[in-house]
Amino acid sequence: MTTDLSKYDASQLPSADVLGRQRYAIIVAEWNSEITYALAQGAIDTLVKHGVAHENIDVMHVPGAVELTYGAARLMREERIDAIIVIGCVIQGDTPHFDYVCQSVTQGVAMLNTQGKVPVIFSVLTVLNRQQALDRCGGKLGNKGVEGAVTAIKMANL
Repeated sequence: MTTDLSKYDASQLPSADVLGRQRYAIIVAEWNSEITYALAQGAIDTLVKHGVAHENIDVMHVPGAVELTYGAARLMREERIDAIIVIGCVIQGDTPHFDYVCQSVTQGVAMLNTQGKVPVIFSVLTVLNRQQALDRCGGKLGNKGVEGAVTAIKMANL
């Protein structure tokens, strides 16, 4: 079963900008930037569509997926953010590096979420090949960045 990641019922979302004060952060890995930048744009467009002002969306770039956790932890300490979306793309290769990177970023984001300070939304593609990534960053399966923004809105308004 395939799901279009960009489909959601907008009427089921809470307000994304309570009194114009909600702030969102998007941390984008530069590795596989053709994919990650498209995911980030999907997230930004969705936040804006639901009432978040551009000036209330902070975008930070980090070199790769492993660094997403550090970026999120830093923002949690330094700024008032209502939700953080981490965006990356890890494509399996011929070595176990894929497994280590996926495990590192997954555990890092899970650990940050257990702190309960700010929800950190996992919008990291972990795919077997480039085509699967393209399908999920605006291709036939939609855009995982849209899904991340929708999740961020919901979590920021718990």
